[in-house]
Amino acid sequence: MKLICGLGNPGREYARHRHNVGFRVVELLAQNARAGSWQSKFDGLMSQGSLGGEKVVLLMPQTFMNLSGRSLAACARFFKIAPEDVLVIHDELDLPFGRIQLKSGGGAGGHNGLRSILQTLGGADFPRLRIGIGKPEGPNAKERVTGHVLGNFSGDEERQLGDVLDASAEAAIDWVSLGLLEAMNRHNRRS
Repeated sequence: MKLICGLGNPGREYARHRHNVGFRVVELLAQNARAGSWQSKFDGLMSQGSLGGEKVVLLMPQTFMNLSGRSLAACARFFKIAPEDVLVIHDELDLPFGRIQLKSGGGAGGHNGLRSILQTLGGADFPRLRIGIGKPEGPNAKERVTGHVLGNFSGDEERQLGDVLDASAEAAIDWVSLGLLEAMNRHNRRS
């Protein structure tokens, strides 16, 4: 059994934000997995289905980003899923828009959702699917990061986002069915 957790913030006002791209991929995976209805459990929305012939638990924490680990850790403990069988899908400032990258381990890199997971899951050795959202450039770029992350995609980005979400879902499915290394080989070289 695998656990796939998409990160985001709950509420309609946040739904289109760059920070919620993890939720959007998990919603797409739920369609592919023929998952059951979403249930309120573990301070999140949870569903179960099958991807690549393997049973999967899909989770969208509803705790707001900064407390995502509380939801994820509770779900992983309940189903007795080891960290190496947990895939966390999140937005990534340090990748250009549209680039996806699978990796295992590492720090939080300034991402508050990852920081919470690192504190509660019991280690850093869990796979991640990083979805590039780019970062602001030019003068005062650092001061504009929060607005960028908590803002909607631009019109051009939104038009391309369907392909990015599809590629991300494909990478997650390959992680389930082929394992991390093969999925990395297939997807990390794409732009």
